[in-house]
Amino acid sequence: MNDDRKTVDDVDASSIGGDAPWLDRLTIGQVLRETASRFPLQDAVVFSSADYRRTWAAFDQEVDQVARALLAMGLQHGDHFGLWATNIPQWVLLQFATARIGVVLVTVNPSYRSNELAYTLQHSRVRGLALIDHHKANDYFASLQQVIPELADSHAGLLESPQFPQLKTVIALRGDAPAGSLSWPEFLSRAESISPEQLSQAETRPTCLEPINIQYTSGTTGSPKGAMLSHRNILLNAYYAGMGQQLGSQDRICIPVPLYHCFGCVLGTLCAAAHGATMVFPSESFHVGAVLEALEHQRCTAVYGVPTMFIAMLEHADFQQHRLTKLRTGIMAGSPCPIELMKRVSHELGAEQMTIGYGQTEASPLITQTLTDDSLELRVGTVGRTLPGIEAKVVDPETGCDLGDMQRGELCSRGHNVMLGYYNSPEQTAAAIDAQGWLHTGDLAMREPNGYYRITGRLRDVIIRGGENIFPREIEELLYQHPAVQDVQIIGVPDRKFGEQTMAWIQLREAKTASEEELKAFCQAKLAHFKVPRYWKFVDSFPTTVTGKIQKYKMREISIEELGLQDAANIETA
Repeated sequence: MNDDRKTVDDVDASSIGGDAPWLDRLTIGQVLRETASRFPLQDAVVFSSADYRRTWAAFDQEVDQVARALLAMGLQHGDHFGLWATNIPQWVLLQFATARIGVVLVTVNPSYRSNELAYTLQHSRVRGLALIDHHKANDYFASLQQVIPELADSHAGLLESPQFPQLKTVIALRGDAPAGSLSWPEFLSRAESISPEQLSQAETRPTCLEPINIQYTSGTTGSPKGAMLSHRNILLNAYYAGMGQQLGSQDRICIPVPLYHCFGCVLGTLCAAAHGATMVFPSESFHVGAVLEALEHQRCTAVYGVPTMFIAMLEHADFQQHRLTKLRTGIMAGSPCPIELMKRVSHELGAEQMTIGYGQTEASPLITQTLTDDSLELRVGTVGRTLPGIEAKVVDPETGCDLGDMQRGELCSRGHNVMLGYYNSPEQTAAAIDAQGWLHTGDLAMREPNGYYRITGRLRDVIIRGGENIFPREIEELLYQHPAVQDVQIIGVPDRKFGEQTMAWIQLREAKTASEEELKAFCQAKLAHFKVPRYWKFVDSFPTTVTGKIQKYKMREISIEELGLQDAANIETA
């Protein structure tokens, strides 16, 4: 273990503002300055597929150049700047550069289409936007032209659009810049007009309690909401996430998760900055082969991912050919981790100190985390304890009353992790954060007597069949134990008689077979009859978000159509 590593137990959990972490009360720009000073010649960031590698000192200088270019384009403290891109070097540079001068970064989901882009740009009131040209089937420039036709007749930096009156500057991060926009080299050249002294003056304006990120939630129903996160929100979260993994300056974090999401740009980039570790990006978006290559050849000691990503690594045809001798830890988060998967990650992948993180964007993102020295039982069966400085409680969803240990209710959180609120949405903010400052997560949980938490489902995911509450996680965990099952998702579908019935979507392992009858019998042997899925569907993959989160609402929509349950779905209920 490196000398500069500290465990969570070394820090007083109630000492935020007292004997606090070194970065408390600093801004992101100040943290980068300090880390670059402490570890100037160590690798800060590596993009394997882009042939981009910078030490902390070189990265800090490059961030300065980008920050000066932003100032030259008229971006000022408090302005909003949108970033619509996959995992590329410019993303990380812009993240730190905007933070350095107090420009609020609006992270835009790279899977958005034109209508979703238009909503985000309009709602967030961005003054500038940077975007890539294309990725896979997405033509970003074409979508932008569709949303802002005035751009083609504008001068760079002088956009006039009635629909987006605040937006003035568009920057093309690669490719031939569309008319009315600046190419990345042209943008960087503007930095020459801003002196180092002007940058230094701009750096003095941001404070740690101000919003610095607006991150839009997925929005499974209604329009996405923009969670406002402060420097302090996300820096403390990043710091404690790193402590939970025992990270130090010799560690190298493989980050295949998207940067637009908290997982990438808080637990990834800011965690590295907080601990002097190296951030390694295998590819623009998740590519399992590239991840395995990076883990081996970049000598990564930590790896991040959602469960589906770890399944893909373990099931990859060339998995056994890679020597992952340095790998020891990381974070698995984003959706519930199957117990059997965690065992395989520890024993087959070699990440014996893998941690589980639980949270949400509104919580910056982590609320709880397991530790590297927790028993396998705790790391496969719980999501850990609260991070230092964070409170949690379980309440009755109906009455709001606190519940005791081993009672199922809604998990609420309070502390330095809770967002400032939803941007320009006071009613939605009030619905999420109560008068006492508790963030209501919408997740069902139980607290064990030892202070560890178990997540048992979402409030809206509970299947109510004939008055019986069915929790999908219980059925999923059982089916993961079947040797032919690679992945499984349980959903509820409408039913005229019972209100809802359970349905299982099953992904089988390669070269394995199992019938509906076999799996049903497997469940009947260990579950009450009303929990055994009524419907079964065998699939090659599941509908997911760009972060890999399973979209159960889409599975429900598909199932209703395929099963002909439209009439049952239209029955009104109280």
